[in-house]
Amino acid sequence: ELPNYRMPSPKNVLLLLWEKAKDFLERAFTIILLASVVIWFLQTFDLRLNVVSDSASSLLALIGRGIAPIFQPIGFADWRVATSLISGFVAKEAVVSTLSVLMGTGVAQLHLALPTLFTTLSAVSFLLFTLLYTPCVAAIATIRKELKSGWATIGVVVMQCVVAWIVAFAAYQIGGLF
Repeated sequence: ELPNYRMPSPKNVLLLLWEKAKDFLERAFTIILLASVVIWFLQTFDLRLNVVSDSASSLLALIGRGIAPIFQPIGFADWRVATSLISGFVAKEAVVSTLSVLMGTGVAQLHLALPTLFTTLSAVSFLLFTLLYTPCVAAIATIRKELKSGWATIGVVVMQCVVAWIVAFAAYQIGGLF
């Protein structure tokens, strides 16, 4: 037999809510801070660990140039786009701000610079990829905690990136037929 149901008191609900929110914020903040420091480091220094004046010669740009060919079949092989996707691992919102910095323009004027990187079709492909690829590092940390396995977490991240690439590829190739 079940005990009588009683409404929880507002105080108990608020305490539980506060505990859960505080725990999440502590874990998420730590991971986001660490990822932001890594992105900052990669964007600030070159291979010889000299401070760069132009982000095009940074470690992050070097990595972006290395992975840019992966995005050629889906319509955006520019290193700046690949670099913005790397920073998107910290937070998806960072994709736009990174593009803005790498294009040398403010976010408000970014719409004037984007046509040099994207056609309409490649922009749709980029948006689909950005929508579907791995969410931020806080979400990855939560996946890690839930799966209790680093390898399984890596598998999920890779799977999400592959699915995003396949969908973007399909959209770009099918759209190119019209």
